[in-house]
Amino acid sequence: MAGAHGVLLGLSLQVGHKPEAPGSQNGRGWGESTQAWHCLPSRCYPVLVSLQLVYPSDFRLTDKEKSSICYLSFPDSHSGCLGDTQFSFRIRQCGGQRSPWHAEDRHYNSGAPVSLQREPAHYFGYVYFRQVKDSSVKRGYFQKSLVLVSRLPFVRLFQALLGLIAPEYFDRLAPCLEAVCSEIDQWPAPTPGQTLKLPVMGVVLQVRIPSRVDKPEYSPPKQCSHESLLPTPVVLASVHELDLFRCFQPVLTHVQTLWELMLLGEPLLVLAPSPAMASDLVLALISCLQPLKFCCDYRPYFTIHDSEFKEFTTRTQAPPNVVLGVTNPFFIKTLQHWPHILRVGEPKMSGDLPKQVKLKKPSRLKTLDTKPGLYTAYSAHLHRDKALLKRLVKGLQKKRPWDTQTASLRRHLLELTHSFIIPLEHYMASLMPLKKSITPWKTPPQIRPFRQDDFLRSLEHAGPQLTCILKGDWLGLYRRFFKSPHFDGWYRQRHREMAHKLEALHLEAICEANIETWMKDKSEVEVVDLVLKLREKLVQAQGHQLPVKEATLQRAQLYIETAIGSLPKDLQAVLCPP
Repeated sequence: MAGAHGVLLGLSLQVGHKPEAPGSQNGRGWGESTQAWHCLPSRCYPVLVSLQLVYPSDFRLTDKEKSSICYLSFPDSHSGCLGDTQFSFRIRQCGGQRSPWHAEDRHYNSGAPVSLQREPAHYFGYVYFRQVKDSSVKRGYFQKSLVLVSRLPFVRLFQALLGLIAPEYFDRLAPCLEAVCSEIDQWPAPTPGQTLKLPVMGVVLQVRIPSRVDKPEYSPPKQCSHESLLPTPVVLASVHELDLFRCFQPVLTHVQTLWELMLLGEPLLVLAPSPAMASDLVLALISCLQPLKFCCDYRPYFTIHDSEFKEFTTRTQAPPNVVLGVTNPFFIKTLQHWPHILRVGEPKMSGDLPKQVKLKKPSRLKTLDTKPGLYTAYSAHLHRDKALLKRLVKGLQKKRPWDTQTASLRRHLLELTHSFIIPLEHYMASLMPLKKSITPWKTPPQIRPFRQDDFLRSLEHAGPQLTCILKGDWLGLYRRFFKSPHFDGWYRQRHREMAHKLEALHLEAICEANIETWMKDKSEVEVVDLVLKLREKLVQAQGHQLPVKEATLQRAQLYIETAIGSLPKDLQAVLCPP
């Protein structure tokens, strides 16, 4: 787990005095301890967040990262969470020594969907928090969190894992956690396309790691029927997908508007009664764009103690492209200048449909006790899909399972995103040089530039109306999309993939040509240049960046050896040192 999945941290709330040096460390055997000042507005005494245990002990976090994790691992005083609750957060990585996970990124990311790749600049935090009355504690409450920090966005898997570990950890503390982590250390690294059995605490979690070649609606893995010494596995339907219908209960009538806001990378504040609701709703929102990668910043749970608080709340510049999940109503006052604010309450039913938030003008944001609603002046470009809402209401009336409702909602969003992206993909493919224009001994032709006006003209005959029944101002939506971080992210990714494809086709063309014939009238400089270029392409291919067959790689290596063998001995010694 240390190298492949993440790091576990145990934290607690304690009465105490403000430490002289926040972030100071004390050796704690296989872990370490640090403390951060935690001001709870509704409390009249000082509270410390104590980071008690870290596993593996050699994992290093900067003081700033430790402080952020401490603050984000406990609900603020406005949440009033009693009992057990789980939620997620995401923090920016700071400078300093980096984790060893980076060594495994290239292999995993090459096969993983873009939305599930490891992030080099952020950590995900998965929290299991318990708050229960305890007269033996000075504050009157037992308050502890077990946190798993990872660069993998596997919220479903890690929440299930913490659900097994945390209750035992709260009762037995370090010895239990150390034994569990020894088990997890034996888990295989996540490999896209593979189904893994992950034993922990007498239970086997069975999960399939998604691959970028999966079909959009891949069915969950079935329990294996062959004999095994392990217990019958608990099959998780997904490592990352949340229950969309549960998350979107109060905003079902506004799903398409929210989808557009996510597509355009608009700033959005989500205020919910608890960290669990806030973080789940934010994660559900950013998942709306799958398979398109969400290229903006997002923080499933965010507090006023976060190191980026000033950066996100400044009024001297336009609001950043970020989705924030919060529980403190103070943010409504602080971020009144933001263009979109979504406030939701506890789930309630109104007839056959969960009570829906209303669409309201931002000018209605006046006080901290502002009523639930979507406060925005944004006017959706596409007409609402009334048939979808009708299906979901009918499902509620017939008491359909929630996973069935979620599947219907997810399929709608997936089809909507595909309908929007397919014309872009078709136009981008038309910019690729023809294969017949790629010759062995010349530099490959360039990918033609993306011209927005040409693309918009192509929509008349190849637009989303071919695959989507929704009417509306598709042209206006594309124009705004071109200005968003998501277009830039999508275009860079596709251009990089096409460039790699060009390099692969060029390598194949060279390997299909007769190198001896080519070398007859070539100077030593030209032959050396060919050797260096072929070696560069081999390095790219071996790093999974070029889509080429193994036979092509072997032939390229043979060509390199042939070319070097034709050179004088002194040049051979330079190109192939002993």
